[in-house]
Amino acid sequence: MSDHAKNHPYHLVDPSPWPILGAIAGFFFFGGILVYMHPGLLGAENRDIIEGFGPWIIVPGVLAAMYTMMRWWMDVVREATHDGHHTPVVQVGLRFGMALFIASEVMFFAAFFWAFFNASIFPTEQIGFSWPPPGIETFNPLDVPLLNTLILLTSGFTVTWAHHDIRAGNMKHATGMLVITVLLGLTFTGLQALEYAEATFGFSEGIYPTVFYMATGFHGFHVIVGTLFLAVCMFRTARGHFTKDHHFGFEAAAWYWHFVDVVWLFLYTFVYWWGG
Repeated sequence: MSDHAKNHPYHLVDPSPWPILGAIAGFFFFGGILVYMHPGLLGAENRDIIEGFGPWIIVPGVLAAMYTMMRWWMDVVREATHDGHHTPVVQVGLRFGMALFIASEVMFFAAFFWAFFNASIFPTEQIGFSWPPPGIETFNPLDVPLLNTLILLTSGFTVTWAHHDIRAGNMKHATGMLVITVLLGLTFTGLQALEYAEATFGFSEGIYPTVFYMATGFHGFHVIVGTLFLAVCMFRTARGHFTKDHHFGFEAAAWYWHFVDVVWLFLYTFVYWWGG
């Protein structure tokens, strides 16, 4: 048995089916989107069949991807909480990984801001050399956008409070703070959907609607992901998965949520207020 004893602090993961299954799920997910947008891609004789499915052709890939992520993350939680594989050295690697992931997200949103500033600072002849383009009725930045800004800033405060509670060992109060944070995230999403419903322009009606919906829509998607992330942490906190010295899962969620907050501040300042 001494030959198989672990004499290092690193985590050598067991063989897992989830990477290959995740790749297959991603193939069907993005393949479904591609075929849905171009129904004639698989041949004119199959066009009517593809169009008959409509957006439902994307559902199998979405469900497969969600199932893979759920099971994969359950394995990670087991490795961290019950198996004790997430040693301090492993946690350093996880922190670097999360930091690099957020850096990649910064580049993702930088592309949308680049498109926005390119169109708004140098409006072309096609949009009348003006920004916003003629005929576009922008949102009042002191209405729902300001309320959503206050909601996200408050949620950043509550998630930070929860972090301090966890570091102090007060898991009951930390759970309560996370409940409030999740509710604030859901409220933000609901107000964003209400704003979209009241918009006077559609996605394909010019450069302003396209940039607006892409930037704010992807931010809204990140809010939904972050809300789910924090909801999982809320249940894990209530079940005693975290300790004062071992709670990187929550820290990763908090980092992600603060990133979402900062992106929204840029969106509110430039897209809603300055750009409107």
